[in-house]
Amino acid sequence: MITIQNSPVRYVDGRFIPTDQEQGRELTIAHNILTAHNTSDSPAKLQLKFDAMASHDITYVGIIQTARASGMKQFPLPYVLTNCHNSLCAVGGTINEDDHVFGLSAAKKYGGEFVPAHQAVIHSYMRERYAAPGSMILGSDSHTRYGAYGCMAIGEGGPELARQLLGKTYDIPYPRVAAIYLTGAPRPGVGPHDVALALVEATFKEGIVKNAIMEFFGPGVANLSMDYRVGIDVMTTETTCLSSVWQTDQQTKTALTLLGRGNSYQELSPGNGSYYDCLVTVDLDQVEPMIALPFHPSNAYPIRVFRENMADLLHQVEESAREQLGVEPPSPLSDKVKNGQFHVDQGVIAGCSGGTYQNLKRAAEILQGQSIGSDAFWLSCYPGSMPINLELTKRGYIASLMAVGASIRSCFCGPCFGAGDVPSNGGFSIRHATRNFPNREGSKPGEQQISYVALMDARSIAATARNGGVLTPADELPHIPADRPDEHWDYDPAAYQSRVYFGVGKPQPQEELVFGPNIADWPEQIPLPDNLLLTVAAAIYDPVTTTDELIPSGETSSYRSNPIRLSEFALSRKDPQYVPRAKAIQGLEQLRRQNPTAQEVTEAMAGYDPSVTGLGSLVMALKPGDGSAREQAASCQRVLGGCANIAGEYATKRYRSNVVNWGMLPFIASDLTNLNLQPGDRVYIPGIRSILEGDGSSVEATVLQTSGPSAPLTLTLPNLTREERDIILAGCLINYYAQ
Repeated sequence: MITIQNSPVRYVDGRFIPTDQEQGRELTIAHNILTAHNTSDSPAKLQLKFDAMASHDITYVGIIQTARASGMKQFPLPYVLTNCHNSLCAVGGTINEDDHVFGLSAAKKYGGEFVPAHQAVIHSYMRERYAAPGSMILGSDSHTRYGAYGCMAIGEGGPELARQLLGKTYDIPYPRVAAIYLTGAPRPGVGPHDVALALVEATFKEGIVKNAIMEFFGPGVANLSMDYRVGIDVMTTETTCLSSVWQTDQQTKTALTLLGRGNSYQELSPGNGSYYDCLVTVDLDQVEPMIALPFHPSNAYPIRVFRENMADLLHQVEESAREQLGVEPPSPLSDKVKNGQFHVDQGVIAGCSGGTYQNLKRAAEILQGQSIGSDAFWLSCYPGSMPINLELTKRGYIASLMAVGASIRSCFCGPCFGAGDVPSNGGFSIRHATRNFPNREGSKPGEQQISYVALMDARSIAATARNGGVLTPADELPHIPADRPDEHWDYDPAAYQSRVYFGVGKPQPQEELVFGPNIADWPEQIPLPDNLLLTVAAAIYDPVTTTDELIPSGETSSYRSNPIRLSEFALSRKDPQYVPRAKAIQGLEQLRRQNPTAQEVTEAMAGYDPSVTGLGSLVMALKPGDGSAREQAASCQRVLGGCANIAGEYATKRYRSNVVNWGMLPFIASDLTNLNLQPGDRVYIPGIRSILEGDGSSVEATVLQTSGPSAPLTLTLPNLTREERDIILAGCLINYYAQ
């Protein structure tokens, strides 16, 4: 199904040849796009400027506030503000709609594009309106992936978008490029999510494509429709790659023509002799219907294998719930197995991965004339955009889905991050969505509420719905409709023309920003002191820590425009004592700056000089930052006085960037498990300011454990650039630009 060669190859005359020579790197699709957008003199150290940007309503207020505080007068490139995350405005009173009003006022003042709530999922909109071969788009959402259109798109934290708004560049070393070579054609009943989950499972755990660009090509591409390619491409985020790009062909050209942008088409394909850092071969003929069990998209198996091993795999899920969430499952998952069949409680087809035209059309065809039944199982369908919804309605597929008992929702990202269709306590949901992280479906383990989400393709979700919730792979149905590569849909932009504010390039400086009562400025951050004495406020020994565990998604995101209020939720579902621990240290630091000789300060300093040693907190995690690009995963720590993360490694480049841009030190340390840091332990870091002012990359720290003797600890800061050093020295990105 999938084979991996984790060593360099050259693509010569349709074959891959192992190589130890890097010649041919300039022949890849990725190289041509990166070079066209690089403003530096060095091909090894890229300084990129993008063609367009996009943000949704969890991130754009903070980005605009950051850029505005740093001197921005207008948007220097097309910037699209969508409203597809916090669209359910009853949560938190008026504050969600207040942000939408702010967004519209900002689009008018600075010259942007504003997409009102329920019009489109951010990525559906950008694919329809902006993605084009050879272009680059930056988005403040981790699933910013438009590679199927030949567009290299990157999801990043908000400060990186603020940099673009200030005319700065996106600075990265030249990335690794992975060849993703597709052969064959999918079998009927096997959808894009099946291919995507198989790819994530094969690459995530070993980090095969971490921070690389995945370049898709090969004879199998021609056998996939554009919607099918999009469905695979958007899930590349879950491999932890940096970006993705696909070869283009007649299907790409036809799709762009139907979107009214045919003149943006250009043919992209790797040159003969292209060099790749690794090779992943996907035989589409061999992919089976898949299921990704809780609590990660990489926890994926063919549905056939899951059904053959239900008892063991369900037990593993229960153990994960106990270990990761600290929750005793309300009832054994084995209770959902009846007569050898697994019964699920809910199905959802939604968002940037599930809500495509082809997915929902296929679901309607599979369910045609049937009923999902009147028992516990229920099904919700979310079209990705109003043009998709309109086309499905015109062709009768929405009516067909409604007739079988499915609920049709608006164009909204909600169920993907816990703001819609939350299952019951102990419920099991199958979803064609991007993630199934713990907490992301809306459950609250801290209140002993837990539900389970498994990822599946829309076709198998529809097959399961057809059987009243009995887990069923679509390829078991007779006469399953096939997915044709030439399956396009007619795009009608009428809904956008009626509702979207198109203000790109037309700033109105006289317009006033409209602030709701929950929109607040970032609190002041101080420059880095000479030395640091940091208290461990949270220690996480899970193999991977997601951004949703660092700052929960769902209803907590309503407070994203108020940094202080949002920070109250930091790690709340992972370690509820983190916030009070961090606040206690923050209070001592504030007292130290006012009165360094105060008794409480003297007692806290462990004998170190309070005039040159700052107090702060840190988070220790083995591998933090998988998942969302939301900067709040880092900024909330900073708002609470956080000064550093200590990690074995960082799960994604975007989380490490967020840590740096918010003025925190992204330390790496080895053998953290044996060190066994615990909340309350302290780490003294001498001379850290002088190290950053120079070019040092390591510091000999001392661990002061609450139990046991002190111990040395080597902390490193690998690959810290001069600008990153200066940002941390200044205290945060806003301070850096203010200087």
